[in-house]
Amino acid sequence: MIATLKEKINSSHYLSTLRFALYCCTHPLDGFWDLTHEKRGSIAAANTILFLTVLARIMSLQFTSFIFIRVNWDRINIFLYIASILFPLALWCVGNWGLTTLFDGKGRLPQIYMASCYAMTPYPLMQFPLIIFSNMVTVEEAEFYTVLSTLSLVWAVILFLCAMMQIHEYTLKKTLGFTVGTIFAMLVMVFILMLFFSMIGSGIVYFISIGREILFRM
Repeated sequence: MIATLKEKINSSHYLSTLRFALYCCTHPLDGFWDLTHEKRGSIAAANTILFLTVLARIMSLQFTSFIFIRVNWDRINIFLYIASILFPLALWCVGNWGLTTLFDGKGRLPQIYMASCYAMTPYPLMQFPLIIFSNMVTVEEAEFYTVLSTLSLVWAVILFLCAMMQIHEYTLKKTLGFTVGTIFAMLVMVFILMLFFSMIGSGIVYFISIGREILFRM
């Protein structure tokens, strides 16, 4: 009885936090403030939005009309394609948290991740209907699809800025500055990771060559 009640409460809370993403889309300043400060959001709902975003990207490749997207599936690795979405998000969250922590940013890493996922809401919200719409329009009407698809991205970018501004309690000017700084930090992290894996690869090749040389001499 108690376990069932707890499950109902958890389920109700999850659905409430998931619906709150729609409020954040239409009232970004109030929404993202309440998301963290009033605890109106949840990591579970953020994970769901992220999953829907990735799903929308994959389904758009498969089902969007060939008028808009031509896909060569022989050259696409679906796992790398998914990583191309998740990896930049991870870099963004870590880079933004690391940078803003040094300059009195109020947001914690889980809050940055949660708000970033909530800011993605317009993308799956618009892309799923657009996949159907793309198969119903002619070439002459293709501009409608392009405009709406671009709008989903612009809307998400605006929500990202509002989210970071409210979480860290920054002004718009300061938020824009730290957004640029975060992008630079992401590039630095990519460079360090590439250098790190390059060194590991060189080390592995070196020890393999030594091993082969020892076996050859034996």
